[in-house]
Amino acid sequence: MSAPAFEHPWAVALSQRLKERNETIAFAESCTGGLLSSLVARIPGVSTVFMGSLVTYSNEAKVKLLGVPEDVLRANGAVSAPVALAMAKGARERLGADWSVSITGVAGPGGGTPQKPVGTVFLALNGPGLDGRGVERVTKRLFRGTRREIQFRSARYALAMMLIELGFSKEELRNLLAAEKAGKRR
Repeated sequence: MSAPAFEHPWAVALSQRLKERNETIAFAESCTGGLLSSLVARIPGVSTVFMGSLVTYSNEAKVKLLGVPEDVLRANGAVSAPVALAMAKGARERLGADWSVSITGVAGPGGGTPQKPVGTVFLALNGPGLDGRGVERVTKRLFRGTRREIQFRSARYALAMMLIELGFSKEELRNLLAAEKAGKRR
């Protein structure tokens, strides 16, 4: 599995929904190395909603660029819910976006531990919420596959998280999945 060479339907849907809401988004990526932002940046005109992305692979970059507290990193490790939340908050604040999504994990093939095996990924989002009262969510996933597959599945899951947060139904997500599969057959 590789990243698609076309405009990813999930990224297009996210861009359209953000445009409808007059809102912006930013990303903080670690194990995906900029793949999420690449999927979004392929869309013509996305600069009206996409503020940017910070690829913070090292702990030092997470501290310097995103403001992740060193004590949070020391206590939890880079692949953790608290770090994912701090990354999302830092991206939103530093890039001045309405929404932010972060991804941190172990893409493999090495680096896994019994507590955090290869494929362990934490994804977080931070934003105003649909009701304007603010939302901060984090989820832990265990993806299987090669390094590239884990990275792509992580990026796609991050898009799905945001689409759900922005009110997409399961039916709409199924339609996007079908569009994605149809695009791969081109």
